[in-house]
Amino acid sequence: MRYDLIIFDNDGVLVDSEPISNTILSGYLTELGHPTSYEESRRDYMGAAVHRVHDVIQERTGQALPVDFDETLHARIFAAFERELQPVAGVTDVLGKLVADGVPYCVASSGTHERIRVGHRRTGLDEWFEEEWVFSSEDVGRGKPAPDLFLHAAERMGVAPERCVVIEDSRLGVQAARAAGMDVYGFTAMTPAERLDGANGYFDNMGQLLGLLG
Repeated sequence: MRYDLIIFDNDGVLVDSEPISNTILSGYLTELGHPTSYEESRRDYMGAAVHRVHDVIQERTGQALPVDFDETLHARIFAAFERELQPVAGVTDVLGKLVADGVPYCVASSGTHERIRVGHRRTGLDEWFEEEWVFSSEDVGRGKPAPDLFLHAAERMGVAPERCVVIEDSRLGVQAARAAGMDVYGFTAMTPAERLDGANGYFDNMGQLLGLLG
């Protein structure tokens, strides 16, 4: 293994949440008078913290979203998670191999700690992640594409950025990893490789990831 720390994005990489969350987000924005398709939601918000939704709507329309927007959005998403969320196919095999080889790993997500915990409990991934291996944009204040979250995770895990690799499925996440001085592999199961420009390599199923990690 040529890396000392594997940093996983959460949504779309560990848990298969992007179809669920973008369906709900696009529907809620449309309900509020900001027509948004599923494809537009993925394009504009995938990989981002929820504050980006506020910023984009304010910039485009001059209108602020309701004060309870985050609470309502998360309640709808969490309810859907409890009904239908699944882990990304093959990810537990990857985690099992990392554990067997003694390779440290963690998760660094634009989502809140609550969102990460809800998804991990539902999918059983909580068994694979100690609390101190879970990092959220809540911890640093700025989400992706800023490098802050990945740098924070590396510092807390005691690994130099250049010895880390990030596993990402969003354009903003790839940008954040590169800005942090880390290698990054793009997961193309949902996002075409051309949307993940700048990654060191690409894979479309988890069975390919261990080969990339060396």
